[in-house]
Amino acid sequence: MDFAIRDMDKDIVKLAADFAAKRLAPTVHERDEKEVFDRAILDEMGELGLLGIPYGEEYGGVGADFLSLAMACEEISKTDASIGLSFEVHTNLCSWPIWKYGTEEQKQQYLKPLASGEKLGAFGLTEPNAGTDALNGSTTAVKQGDHYVLNGSKVFNTNGGEAEITVVFAATDKSKGSKGMSAFIVEKGTPGFTYGKSEIKMGIHACVQKELVFQDVVVPAANLLGKEGEGFKIAMQTLDGGRVGVGAQALGIAEGAFAHAVKYSKERVQFGKPIAKFQAISFMLADMKAKIESARYLVYKAAVAMNEGGSYSLDAAIAKKVASDVAMQVTTDAVQIFGGYGFTREYPVERYMRDAKITQIYEGTNQVQQMVISGAILR
Repeated sequence: MDFAIRDMDKDIVKLAADFAAKRLAPTVHERDEKEVFDRAILDEMGELGLLGIPYGEEYGGVGADFLSLAMACEEISKTDASIGLSFEVHTNLCSWPIWKYGTEEQKQQYLKPLASGEKLGAFGLTEPNAGTDALNGSTTAVKQGDHYVLNGSKVFNTNGGEAEITVVFAATDKSKGSKGMSAFIVEKGTPGFTYGKSEIKMGIHACVQKELVFQDVVVPAANLLGKEGEGFKIAMQTLDGGRVGVGAQALGIAEGAFAHAVKYSKERVQFGKPIAKFQAISFMLADMKAKIESARYLVYKAAVAMNEGGSYSLDAAIAKKVASDVAMQVTTDAVQIFGGYGFTREYPVERYMRDAKITQIYEGTNQVQQMVISGAILR
């Protein structure tokens, strides 16, 4: 398949790579150790145009496409998967549904500051008792005249507490099942919209995940995204794009760990020669490279399908599952190549391994991806 990588794509990738090398690499270890989210980094990415890559200039974006976005997310994640995640959530999970389902007024009011990087975005779907089973959520939105009143909570919210704009899903009529969920654009600072605990996590330490709490939050009816009852459809389609983003993030994680493993294997001398000269290590590196290239093809293929505007649910599920599994396999092998040093926090490969694990879980676990893939096969 010809992915038709344009000069614009190459420029965006170079911009992302330069930013990662100069801005992220010097502080990534410290931010991971201290579990610090540095909002200034996202603001700088916005100033560079990285937060609006696939959206038109009329909405504050760059006017590129979703392949460009995937490649940029991959590049950022090679160095810092935490920032890669904040970037992906902002651009795919918050901006995309507004771009796809928003009115022109909503796009001007909300997409424009998101794409220009003036504001940060988030996505509120998961609840304590409603992860994979999204329709089991208890957050409600009750229509009262020209507004809705939201009550409930969301968990695992990336960029939570920092984002000025959050796309939130709530039940407007539980009796209608999947037709009874609706989507809303909720602004930070709205009375009753507060934040609960911050998650303490195994990996992705340098981005924030917070509980969102809604207590009689009044949201104007004008902030309904799409039509009432379309929320579940919007959420599922948004997650398809998010899976392309997670695939790109996972690909970047694998590539970053692989690069460190190759470098170390050439420098580490045992029995009088670099360990890369031993077949046991060189064959591990060969397998890692083959897996990475396979994942790259699937991620780019899904991004191209996303560009084309038709259904890309299957491509996204395959890309997310394979790339995240590859990330876990490659990072595990990278730790093995480093030996005992790989198990210490002195070297970066243990961080890549910790960060890789979550890519098999969020935006739908890989078991959910198997459900999507098998369903398409047997439909």
